[in-house]
Amino acid sequence: MANTTSTDLPPGVRKVGATAAAEDVAPAAIKEQQLEQQVSQLQNDIREIAATLTQLTGEKVTEARGIAETEMQRLKRQGQSALDEVQDQAGALEASLKQTIREKPFTAVASALGVGFILALLSRH
Repeated sequence: MANTTSTDLPPGVRKVGATAAAEDVAPAAIKEQQLEQQVSQLQNDIREIAATLTQLTGEKVTEARGIAETEMQRLKRQGQSALDEVQDQAGALEASLKQTIREKPFTAVASALGVGFILALLSRH
């Protein structure tokens, strides 16, 4: 009997036997290789996305740090200004109090005794 080849078969009829099995394995191997390439490409894409996100995150952190430092310096200057103003007012009050004591020493002593007496009463309760 003669060996059957693809030329011996009518159109639309599949080969049977070892040759057909080998032809079925070849497309599966090609599909597997294509799938592996796609997975590899996806992994590369994910690495690139992660690198981009890391870069963007770093830029945003640097930007936020700059804004925070600028705001901190502004608040520090504002706080120092307020402290200077309070110290100036305290100095003016002290000078005024000294002047009043020089002008009216007996009134100042009497006032101090009265304030001391009130504080003593309040601290007992």
